[in-house]
Amino acid sequence: MPSRPLIIAIDGPSGAGKGTVARTVAARLTYRHIDTGAMYRAIAWLAGRDGVDLSDEAQVADVARDADLDINGAIRVNGHDVTQAIRTPEIDRAAAIVAKHPAVRAVLVTRQRAYGRDGGIVMEGRDIGSVVFPDADVKIFLDASPDERARRRATDPAHAASRGTSGLDSIATALAQRDASDRTRTVSPLTQAAGAVYIDTTGVPIDDVVAQVLGIVYSFVQR
Repeated sequence: MPSRPLIIAIDGPSGAGKGTVARTVAARLTYRHIDTGAMYRAIAWLAGRDGVDLSDEAQVADVARDADLDINGAIRVNGHDVTQAIRTPEIDRAAAIVAKHPAVRAVLVTRQRAYGRDGGIVMEGRDIGSVVFPDADVKIFLDASPDERARRRATDPAHAASRGTSGLDSIATALAQRDASDRTRTVSPLTQAAGAVYIDTTGVPIDDVVAQVLGIVYSFVQR
């Protein structure tokens, strides 16, 4: 166990294993786990429910600013449990639109920094090590081959129920579209942060990836 509470940033594209790895590492360290992607999904869900045009940056930013978000375990927004509702292809697409808005990102990044300012946190997303916490104690970038990521997404219980009979090809296409959106947006694009350790999780058991990340954490502590 590290002697002081650390900030651990885990970034990477969809299907690279961020969620499982971040949750497991947080549990092993008895740290808080924050899934920032769920925040963007929750705002997309709320804006859509309220009939807000997702392309209207100012209106969506207002939704984000006023939203009561609870992301401790179950995901709740304004009292609604949206844990399952935000894991659908429709919300995948909606969240990608919402995440492109600089004003929305500014609102949510402020919240994310507040969550992690005292350390003792494992935060996952796409811009944690590059934007949210560029001075994070430990920065990890998880990746995997497109085929591997599509297979994982197809069998992920959080997403599989909403995908019906969607084949791997359609899932891979959707992931590629999300990657292109995330990597080319003008604000906080998906990228490997300076100083981040790159881990290719293709074909690697999750326990081994967790062990690698914990090894990096303990190496940092022993410097």
